[in-house]
Amino acid sequence: MRYLGLDLGSRTLGIAVSDPTGLIASSYGVIRHQEEYPELVEKVKQLVEELHIDQIVLGFPKNMNNTIGPKGELSIQFQKMLLDAVSIPVVLEDERLTTKLANDVLIQADVSRKGRKGVVDEVAASLILQAYLDRREKE
Repeated sequence: MRYLGLDLGSRTLGIAVSDPTGLIASSYGVIRHQEEYPELVEKVKQLVEELHIDQIVLGFPKNMNNTIGPKGELSIQFQKMLLDAVSIPVVLEDERLTTKLANDVLIQADVSRKGRKGVVDEVAASLILQAYLDRREKE
């Protein structure tokens, strides 16, 4: 089974994909957007078809107290839009602290501040997807 991991930001969509066995997540890229969500959904739909994706894992930004704020609500709406556009499952995965962890990983790899800005969302997407894959493997 092949998975697509997504990290929806206000101006970017970080993308990660799993290997065909569904065990390892890898960064795939970033789609820049201006909050044109229907167009963004179409781009994701194209990726699903091109990469033969079986399931989408969408980051779900909950607040630290486990409540759902405006960004979490946006992810729920984006999930609904994706479900209407593709014929595969779209699951939400808690993404608390993944952007900070992604930045920490990039800092440890000695990536410049400017370089981090360009890849942090795709690294966060791969962390979200890997967390989902690891949990699924344990179950």
